[in-house]
Amino acid sequence: GDRELFTGLSLSLQAGELLQIHGANGSGKTTLLRILCGLSLPDAGEIYWQGVSLAENRSRFLQNLHYVGHSTGIKLELSPLENLQFAAALNGEASRITLQEALDRVELFGFETEPARTLSAGQRRRIGLARLLISPAKAWILDEPFTALDKSGVRILESLLHEHLGNGGIVVLASHSPVNLHERYLKNLHLLT
Repeated sequence: GDRELFTGLSLSLQAGELLQIHGANGSGKTTLLRILCGLSLPDAGEIYWQGVSLAENRSRFLQNLHYVGHSTGIKLELSPLENLQFAAALNGEASRITLQEALDRVELFGFETEPARTLSAGQRRRIGLARLLISPAKAWILDEPFTALDKSGVRILESLLHEHLGNGGIVVLASHSPVNLHERYLKNLHLLT
C-alpha cells in the first residue's frame, strides 16, 4: 500500500556470508526477501548479482537462487522422494548427492514413500530442507526456515547453512529465531516498524 517499509537500504554479501533480517511482524522482512528474489519490484534502486543488475541478468541470477518461503513448497499428494524427484527435474542439473542421501540427511529415513499430506508440519519442512541439498544454487533466500522444526530439525538446518556457507554460498534469511553459527558468517539487518 502506501506505507513505507524501508528506505535508503544498501547491503552487500560476499561468498560465505549469511544475512539475518530481524524485525517485528509487519516490518517488511518478507517484502524485502520477495524483492531480493525478483518476485516483487522495488519502488527505487537496483539489485545486483555478481556485479550485474538483475534487470540485465535475471535468468543467470534465478539459476543461482533457491527461495524457501513461508510455505514448504511441496506437493502434498507426492511422497518426499517424489517431491525431490520433481525438484531435481526442475533443477536440470545432477545433484552432488542422491535423493535418498538428501532425505537421510534431514532424517526422513522410513518416510520416503509416504504421502506428504500424512506427515507432520516439521517433516514437511524437512522435505523443503532436502530440496536445498539437491539444489545447485549459490544463493539461498529463506523466510522463517525454522518454522515447525524441532530441536533436531534446527540442528539439521544449521548444519546445512554451515556447509553451504563453507562452500562459498550466500544466505539471506528472515527469522525470529537466532541462528547458531560462527559470527564470521553472520551479518544482521534490523528492520523497524
